[in-house]
Amino acid sequence: MKQFLLLFAFCFFSTTIFSQTNNYTIAGKVIDKNTRLPLRAASVFAQNTTFGVAADAEGNFKLKLPNGGYELIVTFTGYETESLRINNATADNKDLVIEVKPKEKFLQEVSIVASNEVKDGWLKYGQFFTENFIGKSEFSQQTFIKNPEVLKFYFSKKRNRLKVLASEPLLVENFALGYNIKFAIDSFTYEYQNNTAQFIGYPLFEEMQGTAEKGIVWQQNRNKAYSGSLLHFMRSLYNRTLADEGFEVQFLVKNNDEEMTIPLKNPYLALNYLKDDSANIVVFHPNQPDMIVLYTKAKPEQAYLNFDPKAKKDFQASTVSIIKGESVVIEENGYFFEQADITSNGYWGFQKIGNMLPYDYKQQ
Repeated sequence: MKQFLLLFAFCFFSTTIFSQTNNYTIAGKVIDKNTRLPLRAASVFAQNTTFGVAADAEGNFKLKLPNGGYELIVTFTGYETESLRINNATADNKDLVIEVKPKEKFLQEVSIVASNEVKDGWLKYGQFFTENFIGKSEFSQQTFIKNPEVLKFYFSKKRNRLKVLASEPLLVENFALGYNIKFAIDSFTYEYQNNTAQFIGYPLFEEMQGTAEKGIVWQQNRNKAYSGSLLHFMRSLYNRTLADEGFEVQFLVKNNDEEMTIPLKNPYLALNYLKDDSANIVVFHPNQPDMIVLYTKAKPEQAYLNFDPKAKKDFQASTVSIIKGESVVIEENGYFFEQADITSNGYWGFQKIGNMLPYDYKQQ
């Protein structure tokens, strides 16, 4: 079974906590770290949302965001991507200064030479990349990459690894959910030895324009994509509504090299759930690093059963592994960190970009 380490809020979304009137503003300036000059038109956005702006002539920006946590991303052609974790507390600072470093051309060239670029990479690896990036789900079939020519493919025989880079943001159209998505991609790697994919990227969503009828279909599809997703789980855990929302949590342990599951009568106790009302966050660290999360209100779609014929057919099952000893923090909108500490597999591993929603998605 393939494993997926997704370093963005993937399956990226109980409306009672997410009101359009509850917002905060982030403001600041983007400058060149070396020259201290402002970077006009630098892209500033809350990753995995529909909120983004371009810096003005003085490098200034202002973003109004719904309450919760986000990763603020700054990109500019020829510069390294910068990120900053923000939440409601950050709103007190209206004078953020974000320094962006120019990319080291020499290091880039050394890296490219050493990683063995594949000629006609899209022709050879395009379908494989699409299946591992966009997915094979029902909604993935209506999701397309507009500019595949920006992708560069590198294969290392020594490491048995495929690496994919992009010279500029990847543009994706999701006609099933009604989103245009712009991806600032750091890298996509696939380790053939252990069938593990790792993707590091920063998506910005934009609502597609369409008829009222299309809008109804898009909302229905978004609700379906949300139900049982990782973000749905994180929001339910934050609100202590796991059972009501249809989630069951089990620990996955080894006994004499055989795996066995332990149902949790009180998942909040077993996860060491702690709510900090002053900071509007939830912190949890499970007693066991490996968990199975069941979603009982929907069955797996047929494409997943084709992908994994041994999967249970009456509910959706995902496995989650958290680095031993590490805690996970959840903001009120479902954003969680450190995302690099969590590996998901099973149904959540199957749901990729074709099923992804922005953090500001609201269930209807």
